[in-house]
Amino acid sequence: MVKKGIMGGTFDPIHLGHLVTAEEVRDYFQLEEVVFVPSARPPHKVGQTITDSEHRYLMAVMATITNPFFQVSRVEMERPGPSYAVDTVRFFREKWGQEIEIYFITGADAFAQIRAWNNPDQLFELSTFVAASRPGYKLVGWEGKYRSRVKTIEVSALAISSSEIRRRVRNKESIKYLVSESVENYINKNGLYAGD
Repeated sequence: MVKKGIMGGTFDPIHLGHLVTAEEVRDYFQLEEVVFVPSARPPHKVGQTITDSEHRYLMAVMATITNPFFQVSRVEMERPGPSYAVDTVRFFREKWGQEIEIYFITGADAFAQIRAWNNPDQLFELSTFVAASRPGYKLVGWEGKYRSRVKTIEVSALAISSSEIRRRVRNKESIKYLVSESVENYINKNGLYAGD
């Protein structure tokens, strides 16, 4: 069976931890491709300042362009309303067909909040979850009928965080080797995060 991955996220900005995670999951689970989907209006970040989705989309394109197995989708930017993962997975299920096995890639910390997501039951019916964690992080307390639809993987690069990158830019500290060179240049050129 052909397997494809979806990696949703705010990507504010996309960093090497995201890229390493997607590549390790792609390689380990033998996915044909991984589609990055920047969240246009993340419902869990209402009231927070988020960089314009066009900037986040362009940074994702620049960061992934050298990997032939990576794509970036505008689906959540083009859809009105809150960016719910279940709507995105439904979109790709319809686009790819029933014969494709969908792996939805997320961080283990985000996955731990899955019960608060919009329509988690349908998400599990439509896809297999890959909860990526940093070494030493244990995904506990997840029990239920969908346990067989959850895979876990440890990724050492997950110690990098977007919030730490924004903090470093604001404090005029180096972000080299935390993001791709093209994303670093884009952040500098557009003055992103300097005034956060």
